[in-house]
Amino acid sequence: MALREVIKGNRQGVLVFLIFGLSMYTTAMSVAFLLGLKGFIPVFQYFKEVLIISLFILNIVTLKYLPRLHLIDYAVLGFLLYTFIYAILPIGEESFFNRLLAFKSTSFFVVVYFAGRLMDIRTIYISKYFNYIVLLTIAAGVVLLLEVIFNQHLQTITGFADYVYYFFNFEPSGNFGLSWTFESEGGYKRFASFFANPLEHASATLLALSVIIALFTRDDNRFKPNSMGMLALGASFLSIVFALSRAPFVSYFLIIYVYALITKKKYITHTVHAAFGLAGIYLIYLFTKFGDNNSGITEVVMNTIDFSNPSSVGHLLEWAEGILAMIEKPFGLGLGTSGRVAGSLGENVGGENQYIIIGVQAGIIALFLYLSVYIMLIKTSLKWLPKLRGKERQVCMAVLLIKIGFFIPLLTSEVESSSYISYVNWFLSGLLISIIMQFKIAQIQQAHDH
Repeated sequence: MALREVIKGNRQGVLVFLIFGLSMYTTAMSVAFLLGLKGFIPVFQYFKEVLIISLFILNIVTLKYLPRLHLIDYAVLGFLLYTFIYAILPIGEESFFNRLLAFKSTSFFVVVYFAGRLMDIRTIYISKYFNYIVLLTIAAGVVLLLEVIFNQHLQTITGFADYVYYFFNFEPSGNFGLSWTFESEGGYKRFASFFANPLEHASATLLALSVIIALFTRDDNRFKPNSMGMLALGASFLSIVFALSRAPFVSYFLIIYVYALITKKKYITHTVHAAFGLAGIYLIYLFTKFGDNNSGITEVVMNTIDFSNPSSVGHLLEWAEGILAMIEKPFGLGLGTSGRVAGSLGENVGGENQYIIIGVQAGIIALFLYLSVYIMLIKTSLKWLPKLRGKERQVCMAVLLIKIGFFIPLLTSEVESSSYISYVNWFLSGLLISIIMQFKIAQIQQAHDH
């Protein structure tokens, strides 16, 4: 459907696939594998890249004039060119093919960004696609409820473990025959709904919350959700609770807090301050009484705070290994030495941190470029939010909240490896810069007319 719309010239149709196709991408692939269609899966796997590249080329071919570039555009292009050097030169010990795979995993977001950057906001019915994300969030909540009621992961009946082992060389692990990421300390199940894993589920919930807030916030900063919006908010809260992912859980409330600050909703900020105060008092109580009650969810909370649980210790060890590698080799070990590709090869250095994964592979220059883009997008969004109206403002607020929401999860996972999260995030980021540059050009033309 999406490809047909793009070929017909309705390029906004790509968002149908980004939202509905990529969100359940891994589940769809594992079901295809279960049905014996493993010969078709490689074709399916690369369709998303083919679709984005097709849109990108079509946008270039149909350009009516050479667009003025923003500083963020130059930084994004710089990141792409710099990492491309690491892909084509024999840097590191990985093969050329593995370097190309790692290059795609690390840098394809640039193509997605420019696919959105070269779009005209006037051709996109943005509230329609934001409402699609609202519907997706509700659907994820319904699947999650069924998982919780039957106390069973959806992935145990979709062929997930066999698919991941066959194509990515990750053996089934954990007590539920999936992977350790599907469970938490204390034996609690972490649910993924129809997403790839609980981490992606939690990150998708942060994206959904940002979009819901942006969609239902009026230009005067009043938040006016309809019944579907309220249902989606409820579903998002269920998702963030049962995904049991610590960093996204904190970010969920950080998004709400930052939103309250920028829209001057004092009752929310005061409520958050009061909640943090009560939480602090409760944690002090738990620390003093922890020895008397060291089981259940209390144990999970306390061991998370003092970094004594296996997951937190694992993060610290991975960070230390990655940082030491960057100190020893500030220009990187080469593509494919950290992250998803390295993990599938069993040769991972560092990891579990998007920033460190980039730094270990391509060095501190690549990391600086990535962080610069990230920070500039936040600053630019904050600068332009008061100036924009309507759907332009919706995009700006969504990008701002998404970037703020993902900052902490990027410290504990490779968020860019999730196609759904990465593609929607960077497509909207590119679209925002397109909006801003259109406004700048219009202002310059008005000045010349006068």
